[in-house]
Amino acid sequence: MSTHTPAPEAANHIRPLSRFNAPLRGGLNPGNTTGVTTPGSFANKPDLGGPLMFSSPDAPGMPAPSTKTAWDFLPEGWTLRTVSNMCDATDAAACVPPGCKVASFLDTRRIMRIVYYHETFKPITQLEHARLGMVTPEMKRVAEREPHFGLLAEGRGPEAVRDEVAAGRLVIPANINHLKHNLDPMAIGRASKTKVNANMGASPVSSGTHEEVEKLKWAERWGADTVMDLSTGGDLDECRQAIIENATVPIGTVPIYSMIIGKKIEDLDWPTIEASLHHQAQQGVDYFTIHAGVRRGHLKYVKNRLIGIVSRGGSLLAKWMLVHNEENIMYTHWEDICDILRQYDVTFSIGDGLRPGGLADATDDAQIAELETLGELTERAWRKGVQVMIEGPGHVPFDQIEWNAKIQRTLCHGAPFYVLGPLVTDMFPGYDHITSCIGATAMAYHGAAMLCYVTPKEHLGLPKKDDVKQGCIAYKIAAHAADVALGIPGSRDRDDELTKARAALNWEKHFELSFDPDTARAYHDEDLDVDTDFCAMCGHDWCSVRISKEIQEFASGKADGFERMGGKDGQTPGAPVKSAALTPEQQEILAKRGVLSPDEIHKLASKTKKAMVNGSKGAPSASSGSADEAKLSCHSDYVDPDTAKELQRDKAGREVVVQVDVRPALGIAKEDRVI
Repeated sequence: MSTHTPAPEAANHIRPLSRFNAPLRGGLNPGNTTGVTTPGSFANKPDLGGPLMFSSPDAPGMPAPSTKTAWDFLPEGWTLRTVSNMCDATDAAACVPPGCKVASFLDTRRIMRIVYYHETFKPITQLEHARLGMVTPEMKRVAEREPHFGLLAEGRGPEAVRDEVAAGRLVIPANINHLKHNLDPMAIGRASKTKVNANMGASPVSSGTHEEVEKLKWAERWGADTVMDLSTGGDLDECRQAIIENATVPIGTVPIYSMIIGKKIEDLDWPTIEASLHHQAQQGVDYFTIHAGVRRGHLKYVKNRLIGIVSRGGSLLAKWMLVHNEENIMYTHWEDICDILRQYDVTFSIGDGLRPGGLADATDDAQIAELETLGELTERAWRKGVQVMIEGPGHVPFDQIEWNAKIQRTLCHGAPFYVLGPLVTDMFPGYDHITSCIGATAMAYHGAAMLCYVTPKEHLGLPKKDDVKQGCIAYKIAAHAADVALGIPGSRDRDDELTKARAALNWEKHFELSFDPDTARAYHDEDLDVDTDFCAMCGHDWCSVRISKEIQEFASGKADGFERMGGKDGQTPGAPVKSAALTPEQQEILAKRGVLSPDEIHKLASKTKKAMVNGSKGAPSASSGSADEAKLSCHSDYVDPDTAKELQRDKAGREVVVQVDVRPALGIAKEDRVI
């Protein structure tokens, strides 16, 4: 006996979404498709020019955003005044202190900012230009690539980018020397779309310069927004230069790796650090990971960890401190390092040398103590005019992810958070691109701005070409899912277009809109190499998409421009289409899967088809004819529909499918017409 209580009669006229109070907080609909039924994002309302541009609602106990920004950490001798009317602005601009210049501009919140600075000062970095109200070509390019800035700022997209850079919430990693090559400027920050970094680099036992440049281009193809060269072997200088000259994306490095080639870590000194930083900056590296946050006082917290220090830079500097009984040399020389980075507009990616290497070490005293120091280093770098992003933990239980993201936002004043993963479980080596992209999705939704990919080779070895692809795709999924959830305008548009193609059973358009068309097409053709009104998962009779499309009252499958055109002339609406021969890339995908024999793959590649005759009139059966003949005969463009259904039944080993009248279940009267 059912215990379900029916909804009150009076409530039946209220739409279910309203009755159950969907938690809408002002988040935007991430798609521009009109008439869709989803209510849109459950995220917070975009906070243009504020700390919560795109943000998730806080769970209980989450720390509030910092009330400070990079504006609170101006260089010595600089002064900022904000006024709300032009009269005050005119007066303020006229009262320039001796030895100073003044810059004034209206930000996207319609607040007039008046900045007094030394008369001899010349801006170099993106941060310095932004503080003076200047819109650089790189800011304009970012606004072009991410049009939601202009949408939310009412046509002032470049100015919105400038304001985020000035606040320290957005970085544009663009070394002045890399801009002389092929760099296409991009931005990292929670006001922009979530970015993905791919790591690569030669090791003492694997790979070299040519292979790493190939991996760079491969990573760019599969959506990497930045690339880090983590080479520790081979000709590091040659490899780094080749990568920079070929890269259209920003390139990051961990300079300490090259500093200790051929020497012991305890021999590291300031002249070596200084020379290496200058050299790599002159080559065009766009951002440096510097592990300056690992302090002597933090090491006591590491003693009882299950896996100690897993950061290479962090472990090296910990050993240096213990040998010399001194504070971290990167910490004590921080201002000197800032001065070097400023000369070339190299962005800091302040390293998390004490990040947890396992779930049992996550969110511990060592990690949070270092994060506090990273906040301090952020303030010091901003005073020097250098752009900053913060690196974050790699192994975090799922329930701790939101707090990790939001405590960073508080302690580091909204500086972009760049996170490795995090992995949400440790027991799946070989699949860590999956375990980590789960955590990465949540981390990006809760505030991370860039995700460092993890490949299937994580913890096991140096990633090869296919590992790079798998890591990039896993992390593009995570980044894209977070952008949709946050309600970033336009982020769902391609999903909607693909859904229209899927609903129309327009397979070719379906594949064109997919992130990896070759894999999608190859997997489809592995079972059915004809585009028709069903796929091999359900077959004709059970295809819900086909049934929905055939119901006249449903919009499903009827979007303009998405009808599949087929038939012999290619112009018949809804008719089956013979797919093209498999490309070499698609053949390789199927060969790796190992489901089809080489001969079957060859036939799909050459599209060798024998003449088909109808079943009862001599059509070959699945048992007596060749494999491709049996496969093709289940399509109604080769045999009559009844024979096709009979062959499907025989091949599947099932009885004939009984036609089901679905109209009553769908609330449609039986006399309503269907196509």
